[in-house]
Amino acid sequence: MTQQPSAHPDDPHYVSRMGWLRASVLGANDGIVSTGALIVGVAAAGPGRDAIMVAGLAGLAAGAMSMAMGEYVSVSSQSDTERADIARETAALRDMPEAELRELAAIYETRGMTPATALQAAREVSRHDALAAHVRDELGLSEASNANPLQAALASAATFSIAAAVPLLAAVLAPGGQVVASVLVAVVVALAVLGALGAWAGGAPPGRAILRVVTGGIFALAVTAGIGKIFGVAV
Repeated sequence: MTQQPSAHPDDPHYVSRMGWLRASVLGANDGIVSTGALIVGVAAAGPGRDAIMVAGLAGLAAGAMSMAMGEYVSVSSQSDTERADIARETAALRDMPEAELRELAAIYETRGMTPATALQAAREVSRHDALAAHVRDELGLSEASNANPLQAALASAATFSIAAAVPLLAAVLAPGGQVVASVLVAVVVALAVLGALGAWAGGAPPGRAILRVVTGGIFALAVTAGIGKIFGVAV
């Protein structure tokens, strides 16, 4: 599909960041919450600091690899589906161009064009790049939303690792007997910062984003702390 030049290259749309931003926010949020919850659950069960550190490091390493592989596999599946649909459109344009032209015109009619204008528009964009027109207007795909498995995997693994280090460092630096409280504070602050950064990068209001991630994180930590207390085992 031919990439179209931006009308304002110095001020790109936020949607162009969607691929890496989604994976980055997901990885960072999971790193903070899962590692923090794991440490809190283990600490609440009562083992020594060494066991807590081992659990935290294991959670960081396993989580980063899991996030990378999960993103790579899921986004690869999305990419395979996109390529299959583009291949079908290519074959349809080759075998029945008139039917595809009418289909494109019908799409433009649903967007408010008169039948004559829609047909003329369909003819003009088809002369320029018929496949790109159908991929964009019929399939709803664009350069900004193209699946990039490697980019998503690397972004998710990197942000998971960096974010997971926050509750781990909080546990390492916590004074004796204050691991749970220290990790809780670190997680809340880190999630608030993550929500604000994610909202800023995506051009969205920060308030709702911060509330969303902080509330979910506190709930996860409360659940794992409760399990650790009730069963007295590492979870």
